[in-house]
Amino acid sequence: MNEFAEELHDVFERFGRITLRRMFGGHGVFHDGRMFGLISGGRLYLKADAETAGFFEARQLPAFEYQRQGQTARISYYEAPPELFEDRHEAALWAGRAWEAVLRAGAPKPAARRAPSKRIRRST
Repeated sequence: MNEFAEELHDVFERFGRITLRRMFGGHGVFHDGRMFGLISGGRLYLKADAETAGFFEARQLPAFEYQRQGQTARISYYEAPPELFEDRHEAALWAGRAWEAVLRAGAPKPAARRAPSKRIRRST
């Protein structure tokens, strides 16, 4: 795990316990088992929705973008403001907004389960 990702434990200390998982070529940032942030390209992005995207857009913070089949795709995560890394109160405020967006999105989708394979018996 890189140093930037590990530093987030201290950054979000006032928000609560976080865990990090490698994914998307970066890391997912989780609280209570649900992802509210992601790290990609050395930048932290936080979950947003219709109620919170305006906070990011007012600060001209870019949305997370990636290339998919030659097209630019966006997901509902925006770059975190720089002062979040210097001020634990600000970090808790922005993490709280991201967490509220996660909660408004509803329960996480259950992992797809594969049907058990059936064994075919051969008569001999």
